[in-house]
Amino acid sequence: MKNPNILISGAGIAGPALAFWLARHGFRPTIVEQAPGLRDGGYAVDFRGRVHLDLLARMGLLDEIRRQQTHMGAMSYVDAAGRVRSSLPADFMSGDVEILRGDLGRILFDATAQDAEYIFGDSIAALQQDERGVEVTFASGAPRRFDLVVGADGLHSGVRARAFCEAGALYEFGYHVAIFTTPNLLGLDRTGVFYNEPGLSAGMYAARDNTEAKAAFSFATPDLPPRRRGRAEQEAILRERFGGMKWETASILKAMPDAPDLYFDSVSQVRLDRWSASRVTLVGDAGYCPSPWSGAGTGLAVVGAYVLAGELRRAGGDHEAAFAAYERRMRPYVTRSQKMAEGAGDWVAPIQRWKLWRRDLLYRTLPMTPWNGMLADIPRKTAEAIVLEDY
Repeated sequence: MKNPNILISGAGIAGPALAFWLARHGFRPTIVEQAPGLRDGGYAVDFRGRVHLDLLARMGLLDEIRRQQTHMGAMSYVDAAGRVRSSLPADFMSGDVEILRGDLGRILFDATAQDAEYIFGDSIAALQQDERGVEVTFASGAPRRFDLVVGADGLHSGVRARAFCEAGALYEFGYHVAIFTTPNLLGLDRTGVFYNEPGLSAGMYAARDNTEAKAAFSFATPDLPPRRRGRAEQEAILRERFGGMKWETASILKAMPDAPDLYFDSVSQVRLDRWSASRVTLVGDAGYCPSPWSGAGTGLAVVGAYVLAGELRRAGGDHEAAFAAYERRMRPYVTRSQKMAEGAGDWVAPIQRWKLWRRDLLYRTLPMTPWNGMLADIPRKTAEAIVLEDY
C-alpha cells in the first residue's frame, strides 16, 4: 500500500469519518484539531434515505445514533403573540434520524480513538510538498512528515487556504446564522418554534430530552463581511440586529452570555474547480460546504469520507488516481446537494413581508394538497442520488 501515513486536519464529522474508513483499509490516520478537545456544542444534524442509513449501518454506528437521536417533532412558525401561523413536518426538518452535532462527533471519536492518532490543541501552520510526501509544520513548532494531507477543517479551512488558490471559493448568500445552547426557556416538548420579521428569524428547539434547548438566529447581512469574529463581537451583532424584535426574542438574547457555546458564521458555500492539489485533498465542508440551509452538509461529509477512503484503497494508495476517482464520483452528488440551498433565504428569513405571507400560506395549505410529502421527498431523493461502491 502506497502512502499509508495520512494527516487529517479537523476532528469534527468529516475527519473522524474519514479516519474510520482509512484505518479499516490499512492506512494510518492522524487527526490534528485546533480545539483543546471535542466540540460538544452545535446544532442538530440529520441523515435521510437509504444511502445515509446503509452507510451508518456499515460503520456499525446506526443503532447508537438512533439511541441518541433527538426524536424531534414538527416545527412551527408563530406570530408575535406566539400563535401558530404555519408548521413544517418532522420528516422534513429531521430526516430519518436526527442527532446533535456534538453527540455525533463523540460517537465518531469513540469509534476511531483506538485506530487513529488524535492531536488536540494544535493546527497546521505550513505545508511543503515534494514528490515523496508532505512536510508539515504544526503551530506548536513540531515538524512531521506525512504521505498525504486531507483538509476536513470546515468552511474556513486552513488547509484549503495553504494548498489551493482560493479566489472565489466562498459563495455568499448574504445571510448569517447563529446558534447557542440555553435552558429550555419556552418549555418545548421535542419541537421548535420560530418567529420572523423581515430579514430576521429567531427561534428555539428542544434538545437532550427537553432538558435544554438550542437558540437559533438567521438574518440578512448584505452589509456584514464574512470573516472570523470573537465572541464578544458576535454577541454584540446579535443584540444590535435582534434587540428590537418582538415575541420571546429578548429573553432568549438575555440567556446568550451564559451559553457554553456560540456558533456564528455566514451562510456560504464552498465552490472549487478541483478538490486536490498534488498530495493534498479536501473532504466535507472544507471542499464543498453546501451551507447550513441545504440540510445536506453532514450527509455529504460522511459519504465523501467513505468514497475518498475507498478510492484510496482501490488505487492501492496511489493518490493521483484515487483523488481523481473521488472527485469524479462525488462531484454530481455535491452539485445536486448544493442546489438545495439556492433561494432558501426567501423561506428562512424573507426580507419582504409578502414573502413571509406566501411562505406561511404554502406551509398551511400543502398538507391538504396532492403534493403533501413533497417537502420531505425532495431532500431525501437528493440524499439518495449516489450509488456507493463496495470497496
